Amino acid sequence: MASNNTTPRKNIVILGASYAGISTAHYLLRHVVPKLPNPDQYCVVLVSVSSQVVCRPACPRAMISETAFDQKKLFVDVKECFVAYPAGQWRFVLGRVKDVDLERRMINVMGDDEQDHLAFHALVIATGASTPSPLLGLNGSSEELRSAWHEVRVALPAAKNIVVAGGGPAGVETAAELAEHLNQTGSKTTQITLITSANQILPNLRSSIANQAQKHLTHLGVRVLTDTKVTATSPIDAGTSSALTATTTVHLSNDQTLPADIYIPATGTRPNTAFLPPALLSSDGRVLTDAHLRAPLAGERIYALGDASTFARPAIHNIFSAIPILCYNIHNDLLGVEGEDKVFKEDTRETQMVLLGRKRAVGAAMGWWLPGWVVRMIKRDYWLWTTPKLWSGEQWTRGLRLRAGK
Repeated sequence: MASNNTTPRKNIVILGASYAGISTAHYLLRHVVPKLPNPDQYCVVLVSVSSQVVCRPACPRAMISETAFDQKKLFVDVKECFVAYPAGQWRFVLGRVKDVDLERRMINVMGDDEQDHLAFHALVIATGASTPSPLLGLNGSSEELRSAWHEVRVALPAAKNIVVAGGGPAGVETAAELAEHLNQTGSKTTQITLITSANQILPNLRSSIANQAQKHLTHLGVRVLTDTKVTATSPIDAGTSSALTATTTVHLSNDQTLPADIYIPATGTRPNTAFLPPALLSSDGRVLTDAHLRAPLAGERIYALGDASTFARPAIHNIFSAIPILCYNIHNDLLGVEGEDKVFKEDTRETQMVLLGRKRAVGAAMGWWLPGWVVRMIKRDYWLWTTPKLWSGEQWTRGLRLRAGK
């Protein structure tokens, strides 16, 4: 990579090119930079370890079959998302962030055995989080995700026992998709077990909805174990990239063990923030973020959003609600305006929609229970139908009214 030290432009750098990062970039390019006094002085720079973005919620179904979704819609090149903007207004840097020098306001990015020293005027940390299983998210490149899916697809026909650990949406949807795919003949030749340490699956939903989901899973042939923790696995790295389809013994908190031809850990995520000083992070590794979506401990004009931030509970709808607030405050900071910040307030009402294969679903929105058919209609293809407008920026055609620059 070429060094960016000599550029006269002021870089607004966004670390991460997924839902939060791409949305922030579009909003800035559409509504913020054009209204600055000298817009040609700014460049929006996206940094990502992957050249492609994926519809992450679709992973539970996409992992099972390459024909489940149109691959050209499922995976989209990041650069293609920004072809509508002049090249000088934006830049894409492919690589992994090694570290950030907050004092010098420099970012070291490693890629293709070269290092890029990237200066920033403003910085948005939107690096997201990695999943314990390489099947359930874009932890690295899109090629690595496709390779993991291929390995599991080859192993599925011979699998007699599959264990999924984690009772959240990812674990529940994965178990349901596997059961529907493998046991669709009604013979139920594959034993699929879903394990959760909570007293119910889908703990963010009321018990009546969670119980309905468990009934659907039982109908599909999934055995559900609640109040049970996975204490260890043999081999220790079972379910990771190095032992993705290894024959595994799963040790449980009730002193029992389960055999698994395939073990899928779906027990939460790990924020991608290892490149940051620990003093900036909460106890769970997320960037400490205030109500204005700034990272106050990091310095001026530094912000955080998405799964790498403490701004809200990790959820895509929270990101969408926060984007206009974040960009409004970035605009004011770039102008040096004080006292006119907007505050992000999370909507904490019960909102979660979960597909249980192609025929069943449960969920709630803004505190209201939703019939299964409504959830299936809205989340019919795991939100893939929503991504074209999101990746292209059409999602952000309208923006908040901003102060005119002078």
